Amino acid sequence: MTVIGNGSLSVEPNIVQIQLEVVTENKQLSQAQKENATAMNQVIESLLELGIGRENIQTISYTIYPQYDYIEGKKIFRGYEVTNAITVKTTNIEEVGNVIDVAVENGATGVSNIHFTVENQQLAYQEALSLALRDSLAKAQTMAQTMQLQLDPNPIKIIEQGRDQPVAYRTLSTIESTGSTPIEQGQITITATVSVQYRY
Repeated sequence: MTVIGNGSLSVEPNIVQIQLEVVTENKQLSQAQKENATAMNQVIESLLELGIGRENIQTISYTIYPQYDYIEGKKIFRGYEVTNAITVKTTNIEEVGNVIDVAVENGATGVSNIHFTVENQQLAYQEALSLALRDSLAKAQTMAQTMQLQLDPNPIKIIEQGRDQPVAYRTLSTIESTGSTPIEQGQITITATVSVQYRY
């Protein structure tokens, strides 16, 4: 017989990655780039002052787009938009809201993709995999007992199914606020699935 075993494990995240963006616009491309660089340098310096290591700050994209207005069917050049996006990684989960507030206060114009995860995903997955194998055996024993069959508990074939990345995401936009930005990390559910064949 072939049975599907499922196992899941809920864990507290201990790493968070935040995407921060600085967007500037100017008719002169060089000026838009200069303003963007000044603002992003200020954001990075403020993060370093919070104790975030430079190795945990990474540029993920830098884009330049011409901007146009459409007036009475005519395309009129407005200027250039420059966007610089970075990711910031920290293990201080409780300070995520403060990190966002400080970045926005110092020039960040966008916040997105707040990504919670765990440092040792493989260890947690192995625990979930063990639960999935136990689940498969319990199901096989139930079916064997119901059909009055003699089950050999040693599987003859085990196939590990594909797994999803155990992450939790939060997305928000920059808004005016007098209080600290509330961010709840919740828990991450790590799942494992196996297809197991038993002999009877």
